[in-house]
Amino acid sequence: MNDNMESVLPLLTPEPWSFEELFEAFRQAPMYHLIFEGVLIIFIVRLLFSKSYSIQSKIELTEKEKDQLIEEWTPEPLVPKLPADYEPVKYKLVTQQGGSMLTVDGKQGINLGTFNFLGMLGRKETEDAAVKSLKKYGVGTCGPRGFYGTMDVHLNFEQRIASFFGMEEGILYSYGFSTVASCIPAYSKRGDIIFCDEGVCFAVQMGLLASRSQIKFFKHNDMEDLERLLEEQAVEDKKNPKKAKKTRKFMVVEGLYTNTGQITPIDKLVEFKYKYKVRIFLDESMSFGVLGKTGLGVTQHCGIDVTDVDLISASMETALGTLGGFCVGSKFVVDHQRLSGLGYCFSASLPPMLASAAMAALDLMEEDPTMAVRLQKRSQFVHEELSKIAELKLVGEPVSPIKHLQVRECGDKTRPEITKLLESIVDKALDEGVVLTTACYLEEEEAFLIPPSIRIAVGIAPTDDQIVMAMQVIQKVASEILQNVV
Repeated sequence: MNDNMESVLPLLTPEPWSFEELFEAFRQAPMYHLIFEGVLIIFIVRLLFSKSYSIQSKIELTEKEKDQLIEEWTPEPLVPKLPADYEPVKYKLVTQQGGSMLTVDGKQGINLGTFNFLGMLGRKETEDAAVKSLKKYGVGTCGPRGFYGTMDVHLNFEQRIASFFGMEEGILYSYGFSTVASCIPAYSKRGDIIFCDEGVCFAVQMGLLASRSQIKFFKHNDMEDLERLLEEQAVEDKKNPKKAKKTRKFMVVEGLYTNTGQITPIDKLVEFKYKYKVRIFLDESMSFGVLGKTGLGVTQHCGIDVTDVDLISASMETALGTLGGFCVGSKFVVDHQRLSGLGYCFSASLPPMLASAAMAALDLMEEDPTMAVRLQKRSQFVHEELSKIAELKLVGEPVSPIKHLQVRECGDKTRPEITKLLESIVDKALDEGVVLTTACYLEEEEAFLIPPSIRIAVGIAPTDDQIVMAMQVIQKVASEILQNVV
């Protein structure tokens, strides 16, 4: 064995080349190879001996030069320059609320300005539940749900709201705006596609922006335009099936649109869901407790199985008369938000007293399931009365408690002029004992700016006589102000 190794070692150990052998190899090498190696050697040598980059030495200024530079410098304004005729925002001060009346700027009137649809704000049952919870838990933990912010009342409400909708699980948020703005980017990411209605509210728009997805808007409640976009996407998917398999697609709509008072055709959306394999995200902030036989929302109103919708979100700041929001869906869908919903993970949990008030409101809805039907009948009456105002255009559906009154003929009036005209109607109506409000928008940031309007919010708290009187006041004030203008 050793003899064999000794015989192999000379073959494995190369002998050093002589100068003649190196010269011969150099002479036989191709010319382009020699040129490339020469350039490479020159570049390396230059790189080694070149001076390193140094920052220019500091220039010392004299005191006179410093003062001159300071005098010449003009700071950029924190806000843009305002016109000479600019009027600062004047907030209306509410000093008393609850029930059918509202006190604004010291004047009491019938409340048609806030979203207290079912009259839960001011009910003794909800107030007692909140006070009892306050005495037991205090105002809250001041921490997120994942860090000692979860209390039994939160879990109880999540179970109750999921049961109310007939869904597997629910999740509770501490702020209504952040609910839909958090749940959309929790699922839809960069590279995904969202088909969204042009009429969605600002909270939904912020959710779209946070998702960084590709947004394709379709005309408000125009199902033909939506199907056109879905068909175009189906054609694109066939061209690149590998990419299409990884791309998630969503339809995002409101059950009852805050900006228009119109109802989404959810039955058509469910049809598109199964035809084009697109998920449905439905915000029921305005339709929950309002539409359907028992207030279940737009799915009950249109006779659609609620499980056909992938995710339902809603604010509790309308029908339930408290703060916060919730989402309901399958266990798999909802559990994902507990780690990905930004408003859930990083916001302080909802004060227990507000969750208790929402629970009491749910109890009242179940004890009196006719609330939603009564509200719909009242909304139809208000719709008929408001449609009699010739100078104003009524926007919204008859059963919707949200109505918008727009100036029918604007002529050459600018948006600020129209808004000021509508505000004069609101102020005059308050003098006559009716509380109204103009719809406000962030004009610079809205994706599709809605025309100026007076927003009517119908509730069941006022009596029939109060509603009749309020309609008479609105008709009278609008005619007096607009008959000589439009």
